[in-house]
Amino acid sequence: MTTTLYIFSGLPGTGKSALAVALARSKNAAYLRLDTIEQAIKNSTQLSVGPEGYEVAYALAFDNLRNGLDVVADSVNSLAITRRAWHETALAADSSFVDIEVVCSDTREHKRRVEGRKSAINGLTLPTWQQVISRDYAKWTSDRIIVDTAGELPQESVSKLLSALGERLRAVT
Repeated sequence: MTTTLYIFSGLPGTGKSALAVALARSKNAAYLRLDTIEQAIKNSTQLSVGPEGYEVAYALAFDNLRNGLDVVADSVNSLAITRRAWHETALAADSSFVDIEVVCSDTREHKRRVEGRKSAINGLTLPTWQQVISRDYAKWTSDRIIVDTAGELPQESVSKLLSALGERLRAVT
């Protein structure tokens, strides 16, 4: 049985981490959150983090995939280069991958979520609404599952995601 890298992408405040955690639990998969990795680097070195956080995440994903675990990767993943690197990581580990983009199509709800969030990571400063909407987020050119969390309870979005993953699996087999 092959392992799978589930690659979560989306702007902060869309519900991406909640969905990623729920999927990791349901699949008994390794969970890699880029915010956690980057903040640990910052806390231990006092340096600002660039691509190093992603590089660490790719290496951890590769190791876990090669050791037989599915992996759920949770990051904004806003650039084509990072999306490609996740794909290359899965392929190098002889694994499959699924891109999952999480969006919140209701701008008012999205803003409320961003402004009301509390950080669960020691030392992490969450982005402001202005930082979220100003972020460079490249258009997608590849196939992905899109989960719109607007107007839904988290469990509804999880159910929608699991259903879409099931449909994807049935289409492949």
